[in-house]
This record gives sequence, structure tokens and C-alpha cells, in this order.
Amino acid sequence: MKMSRALRLTASLVALTAACRGSEREREVLARIELPPTPVEHRQGDSLFSANCASCHGESARGTEVGPPLLHITYEPSHHSDASFVLAAQRGVAAHHWRFGDMPPQPQVDSTALRKIIGYVRWAQREVGID
Repeated sequence: MKMSRALRLTASLVALTAACRGSEREREVLARIELPPTPVEHRQGDSLFSANCASCHGESARGTEVGPPLLHITYEPSHHSDASFVLAAQRGVAAHHWRFGDMPPQPQVDSTALRKIIGYVRWAQREVGID
């Protein structure tokens, strides 16, 4: 039986989480993820993410050397709700899953922009099998 692309990516991400969180190998796997073109309803969120979040969380939310990937099972909606993303952006958040350090508040991102960013991130997560 053929595994879907999303299922293969999810399985890879879960295995990597357990084996090598934040390691070079995990970054290599995340770098190979190619999202399809962003649908019209998430393009503003994609642009806002690029302008406000990508410097730390990476292009397409894949993470960087200074911030975690949001295309990671750690950020699935059942563990980090949309409200947790809102609070993190508004108030900042102490490091608790990763060793990147604390996330500072992002006062330049208003609530309307934040909703669009979260919509984009959740779409991207679904594309890699994180529901």
C-alpha cells in the first residue's frame, strides 16, 4: 500500500522529534519539505508570515538557527492551540520545547494580521500532515 506524501512527512517528523530534536538531520529533513503554491485564501497570511515571522521561524515555517520550525508535530493544534500562538505573539513566551531562547512579544503584528498568519501556518501544517 502506498503512503500518502503527508503521511510520510508526518512519520518522518515524528521520528525525528524523538531522535534528534533540533539536530542537523532534522533541519535537513525540514529543508526538503516543499509546500504547494499557497492558496488564495492564505496568501495574505503567507506574506505577513514572511514579513514578521520568517526571520526566526524560517521560510514556510521550517525553522532557522534562531527559531523553531512551526511545521513540527510539537505545534499541532491539539498541543498548541491558535490561542497559544496569539498569546505568544502578544506577550512573548518562555522557551519550553526548544533551546532557541525566549520568544519576544511581536507588537507590530495586530490581531487581524495574526489571524491571517495563524491561518497560513495551520494550512502549511495540514499540507505536511499535522492536523
